[in-house]
Amino acid sequence: MAEVLGASSAVAAGAAFAGAGVLQQWVAARTALPSLSPKLLLALGRRPLWLAGIALATAGNGFQALALGVTPLALVQPLLVTELVFAIPISARLHHKRLGSREWNGILVLAAGLAATVWGAAPHGTGSPGSPTRWTTIGGALVVAAVVLAVTGRRRQGSTRASLFAAAAAIVFALYSTLLAATVASFVTDGLAALAAPLPYVTMVASVTGLLLIQSAFQAGPLAVTMPMVGWVQPLVAVLLGVTVLGESLATSPVHLVALTAGAVTALAGILLLDTSPRVRSLQEAQDGAATAGAGAARQSRPNTAAVCA
Repeated sequence: MAEVLGASSAVAAGAAFAGAGVLQQWVAARTALPSLSPKLLLALGRRPLWLAGIALATAGNGFQALALGVTPLALVQPLLVTELVFAIPISARLHHKRLGSREWNGILVLAAGLAATVWGAAPHGTGSPGSPTRWTTIGGALVVAAVVLAVTGRRRQGSTRASLFAAAAAIVFALYSTLLAATVASFVTDGLAALAAPLPYVTMVASVTGLLLIQSAFQAGPLAVTMPMVGWVQPLVAVLLGVTVLGESLATSPVHLVALTAGAVTALAGILLLDTSPRVRSLQEAQDGAATAGAGAARQSRPNTAAVCA
C-alpha cells in the first residue's frame, strides 16, 4: 500500500512539475536579463503567469514530500520523469509546433529507459537522514560539478547552453530531493526539534539555487531540450545519493544490474533523439526569436528596467 501511495504521489508531482515548467519556461524565455543572476528571479517574480508556475511547483513539492515519506528516494525520483510526457507536447503546442514520430519516440524511449532503471534498481531504504561526513564529501563533489557545468554553460549559446544549465539544475535538484528526504526523516524522528538543525535551511538554499539554474536553462532553450536532460541526470544522481548518503539499497542480481544499465543507456538514447531533432531545433529558433523580441521590448521600456515581456 505504501508503494502505491508513493508511486501515485510521485506521478502527481510529475504532472504538477510539468505544468510549472511550461508556465515558467514561457515567461523566462521572454525575460531579457542575464542568466544566473538573482535579478532574473526578482523580475520573474513580478509576472503572474510565472507565479502560477511556482504555485504548481509548490504543489509538486508537496506530492514529492508525501512520496518520500513512504517510499525510497531511488524509486520516487525516476517516476517524476512523467512530467516529460505532459510538458514537452504542451510546450510545442504553445509555440505552434507539432511533434512528429521522432519526438514522440524520443519521449517514449526516455520514459521506457527510466522505467527499466526503476525496475532494475528495485530500491528499498532505511529512511536515514545520512551522516554529516557523507553529506560533506559526496554533496560537496556534486556542488563542484554543478558549478563547473553552470560556468561552462555561460560560455555557450543556444541548446548547448540550455543543456548545461539544465544538467547543473538537475544535480542541485537531486541534492534538494535527497535533503528533502532527509528532512522528512528527521521530522519523523525528532518532530519540531528538527528545526534546530541546519538540514531544513540547507534544503531551502538548494531549492532556491536549483530554481535559479532551471530558470536560466528555460531562458536559454525550449523544454524539449531542458527537461530531457533534467529527467535523465536528476534520477541517476538521486539514486546515487540515496545509496551513498541515505543508506538505501539496490538490487544486485545480474538481471537487475543489466536492466539498470540498459535502462540508463536507453534513456540517454531518448535524449539524443530529442536533442538532434529538426523540430526541436525549430523550437530553439522560435525561443531565440522570442528572447530577441523580449530584449528589444526591455530596451524600449527603459528606464523601467523591470519590464518583462509576458
